[in-house]
Amino acid sequence: MTPTLLSVAYAAPVSHWIPLCKEESVIWEVEDFYQKQTYRNRLFIHGANGKLMLSIPIVHLGHQGHQKYNHVQIANEFPWQRNHWKSIQAAYQSSPFFEYYEDEFAPLYNKKYSSLMSFNMEMIHTICLVLELETPKETTKSYTTDSSDNDMRYLINAKALPPKEVPKYTQVFSDKNGFIPNLSILDVLFNLGPETVSILRSL
Repeated sequence: MTPTLLSVAYAAPVSHWIPLCKEESVIWEVEDFYQKQTYRNRLFIHGANGKLMLSIPIVHLGHQGHQKYNHVQIANEFPWQRNHWKSIQAAYQSSPFFEYYEDEFAPLYNKKYSSLMSFNMEMIHTICLVLELETPKETTKSYTTDSSDNDMRYLINAKALPPKEVPKYTQVFSDKNGFIPNLSILDVLFNLGPETVSILRSL
């Protein structure tokens, strides 16, 4: 089977997790350049007032040009971890499965990380653990715009349309805001728990 090439995102949207839940061969793109307005440093959750973006602040180079993603440092002078975790708690503390998983995720928001990619890879590993999936280990060795693999790197763009939509499920605030699709995998996980894998595997 042709491997799927995926970019490393911050608790990526549901669409990123379909090949992972299907246990396909995945290669992580780790040699690309950092770009703004992507899921590299942002995620979307369903809060009380609708779709909510949580963004990790990064250290910008200014006019020194593009920097490689694996060199990007987190701007830890901002209390982003505390703010993100409080927002996640507020959004999902009444969801069916938050209490089952919160002890797995809370340490990610207490330990200090300097590298954005390191934090994101640790988040991916944690999500794989709670979903009882093997964490893919293979990474790219160089960057190329053309790949013979199943190239799904385009999904890192926050404006990209997902190839498949997950069937509607009950979200904490769906009575108030309606269903919001393709949010962070955390939304599905906290609302559906162990069913997450079987639902994404069926797509």
